[in-house]
Amino acid sequence: MSFISYLFDNIIRFLGSWYPNIKNINNIVGDIITILLAYKTIYVLIGVFFTRKFKPAKKQHKYGIVIAARNEEKVIGNLIDSIKKQDYPQELLTIFVVADNCTDKTADIVRKKGCICYERFDNERKTKGFALQYLFDRIEEDYGRLSFEGYFVFDADNLLKKDYISKMNDAFDSGEKIITSYRHSKNFDENWVSSTYAIHWLRSIRTGHRARSILRLATNIQGTGFLFSSILVKNGWPYTSLTEDRAFTVDAVALGYQITYQDAAIFYDEQPTDLKIALRQRLRWSKGHLLAFVDTGPKLFANIFLGRHDANKKKDKPHDFKSFWLSVVESIRHRFASFDILMLTIPFSVFNLARWLLVTVLFYSFYSYIYGLTSVNFFGGSTYLARFLRLFISFKISIEPGVKALFGALVIAIWARIFYRIGSYFEHIIEAVYVFIIEHKRIKKIPLHKKILYCFTWPIFDIIGRYTTYIALFKKVEWKPIPHESKITIEDLNK
Repeated sequence: MSFISYLFDNIIRFLGSWYPNIKNINNIVGDIITILLAYKTIYVLIGVFFTRKFKPAKKQHKYGIVIAARNEEKVIGNLIDSIKKQDYPQELLTIFVVADNCTDKTADIVRKKGCICYERFDNERKTKGFALQYLFDRIEEDYGRLSFEGYFVFDADNLLKKDYISKMNDAFDSGEKIITSYRHSKNFDENWVSSTYAIHWLRSIRTGHRARSILRLATNIQGTGFLFSSILVKNGWPYTSLTEDRAFTVDAVALGYQITYQDAAIFYDEQPTDLKIALRQRLRWSKGHLLAFVDTGPKLFANIFLGRHDANKKKDKPHDFKSFWLSVVESIRHRFASFDILMLTIPFSVFNLARWLLVTVLFYSFYSYIYGLTSVNFFGGSTYLARFLRLFISFKISIEPGVKALFGALVIAIWARIFYRIGSYFEHIIEAVYVFIIEHKRIKKIPLHKKILYCFTWPIFDIIGRYTTYIALFKKVEWKPIPHESKITIEDLNK
């Protein structure tokens, strides 16, 4: 045996001998992650039956409506029309649009509709966050940001149900400072790509927004269709990353704000129908997710243990028993809300991939080099598909110790990963079935064959999210606009 072969053999044997210990540690890590995320099962159960409801408002508040638009001449007029048709006093609403690096007639259409439009041209700072920053700066110069009690944020492709602002005002008048709403899709059934987005937004409502609103926690802002108090932008809009909504959410939670959800306020937006466009958008989301974790994860983690660190936090100590317990409850609420949003921010798919590569691919292959493979079930795993196949097929693999066992273990590890994903794919179909059943009153009539198709294509949404996250680890991502061309109006959706 040559020196290189001898060295190779000893290194593999040394590393392989650690596999049992590494496997045990990995299992413990997996159990910890499972325990940390177990509370979300409660969210799902709550979301089936409950959501927070708000009493009719005693006061109609004054709002600014902010829209960042880039070459949106085909859709922005329909959004403005749906705003002007609200059953809310128009004198209490002011529509502000920033025509951001537009080369079409967006600005002309906005002004003809009687709205305030600022034009911005900046080829360096291109994100929606920078456009909103510019818009809020102009509002401060010409009107004063605090001259409005709150601000709605919409994308140019959105459409609002007639009572949308009234319903959001009910929540705002109750004392809530940040409110998100029911996100529906105006092109749900245009094709399978748009259907995956539409199902995703409804899944978010049922598995997150509804429960968090009931529990007075903080749900996550998802880009558009939300309202917040003007006090949050008294010093301007600082969120300019690829995913400004995540940064806004984390900052709000860090300052102790609840982010509630108003189920009665419905708006619609246009979903991508082209797979290439969808991949580009999801890659941007993934990159923004990773950056948000790096930038804000430590802040959320600190909040869990240290509590709220808002400079405006009241310093007075509770002076009676009731005040003391209220402060304890608020501290628990805030810490858990920070933990909850941290769990949303952590890129678990990246950590799980790293665990798989290290433990299953590397150490298990080295371990197999030492001890070989003995009766390894080809259809192993815990998915229902694996259990079903094992009832009828018994295919086990055994290989003597050595190089063949090393490469055999490598192949089996990759196959097991693929087989697990196939099993998970079919299990996740039930999520789409659940959405179609639980939201059937709000989803437009869709032919049964299309519903079946969309249930089977739905898991692709999460698959794309997982792999764009892997790519985003290494790829530089720039913000690019998503084209909107739908001619659907709010009247079309109300038929």
